[in-house]
Amino acid sequence: FLVGDTTAMVGDPTGRSDARPRLSADDIQAAAATYQAQAFKVLDASKTEVRFNSEWLGKMSVVDMIELTSRRTVARTLERRDFRERFEQNSDIYLHEFFYPLLQGYDSVALEADLELGGTDQLFNLNVGRDLMPRYGQPAQCVLTMPLLEGLDARLVDGHIVGKKMSKSAGNYVGIDEPPTEMFVKCMRIDDAVLYRYFDLLSSLDHEEVAALRAAPDPLVHKRQFAREIVRRFHGEDAALAAEQSFDQVRVADGIPDAKDIPEITVEADPAGLWIAKALAATGLAPSTSEGKRMVKNGRVEVDQVHVTDDTLKLPRGGRYLLRSGSKNRKFVYLVVPA
Repeated sequence: FLVGDTTAMVGDPTGRSDARPRLSADDIQAAAATYQAQAFKVLDASKTEVRFNSEWLGKMSVVDMIELTSRRTVARTLERRDFRERFEQNSDIYLHEFFYPLLQGYDSVALEADLELGGTDQLFNLNVGRDLMPRYGQPAQCVLTMPLLEGLDARLVDGHIVGKKMSKSAGNYVGIDEPPTEMFVKCMRIDDAVLYRYFDLLSSLDHEEVAALRAAPDPLVHKRQFAREIVRRFHGEDAALAAEQSFDQVRVADGIPDAKDIPEITVEADPAGLWIAKALAATGLAPSTSEGKRMVKNGRVEVDQVHVTDDTLKLPRGGRYLLRSGSKNRKFVYLVVPA
């Protein structure tokens, strides 16, 4: 398990339209401790060797660094999409950003790696390592990439999943070190149309089993199944059962009826989505859009059990939302916004 403490000080430019802010040594140490704690929820710590790339990168001399840069051309580096786009747009690319893929690639040389894993966004960096290794007299490593998981705010639009990748900075994540109940509740907020993508990427079910779920969709039941599996994986069976019971108790306390007793209404929307005030009026939860806007501002509206106060909110197309209005006389409606 490699901790890139030196490369973190450079900052990975992947997917950036500008230079990434550099982290301090204290920030990096704190992050490294967190990453290890999370990784060992999956990996067996007794069978895992932890390495820090400062072991070799921190010892490189200027001559060593020049030798490393001589193994890669600027033309090849500009093949990277984000660098190329910034170059074509005449936006700044700082020299230290060119070093990141080189330094990450050299990690593979130092470790004499056989296989390197990464998200699809890391393919360029992984292949730099694969390209460098033969130049240092080593067999080229194999590279295995995995799709990036979209965050909890992802929606299906025109047949395509739209949304940022899951990340802490975007606030659209399920943390593997979060308490069981919080983890369960977050899993239950996954959009219906995106749920089976989560099964594909995270569940231990095989492709045939996921295909069977997709062929007979029952989002509420299947979300519970998924949430139980995820909580069980990180906290155990007892915690998963307790988290589901806690979820149900909160649901009852909030007065949420059974799904079969909640009316479902379909409302068409333009490509930008459905304005929340219009959604309230169209579903009968508000007598007009102006009143719906007022209700949102006054904190009398929930979307998927989350209070909303932004009266400009637009609900993306391709989603199914549980709307609630009122504080005492609560009303519930499932809103479907077709893709």
